[in-house]
Amino acid sequence: QVQLVESGGGLVQPGGSLRLSCAASISNFRGYHMAWYRQAPGKQRDLVARIDNRDTPDSSTTPIYADSVKGRFTISRDNTKNTVYLRMNSLKPEDTAVYYCNIYPPRMSFWGKGTLVTVSS
Repeated sequence: QVQLVESGGGLVQPGGSLRLSCAASISNFRGYHMAWYRQAPGKQRDLVARIDNRDTPDSSTTPIYADSVKGRFTISRDNTKNTVYLRMNSLKPEDTAVYYCNIYPPRMSFWGKGTLVTVSS
């Protein structure tokens, strides 16, 4: 049974930083493209950042980011710990959302509970 557990969210002031973590109980973690998604209140869930496995022909050699977070967010992964991270700098109120990790493209049965990030003064 696959389990993805997100952590690291919280309340932060505009301009602040957070690092999210996603611990994955999944066999062959290194074989998956991993991604962070977010869902703001009343909006659809969107892709934030993606980091590929680099082992398949369709892999991207560099992470891919939504335009709204480019230059501010950094996705990384540690295949020895089955963990993917999202470092978020220069946070803005519009970054407020529940953040989820999943494989890319996402699999419905893999969604976890997410972690809430609130950016507010």
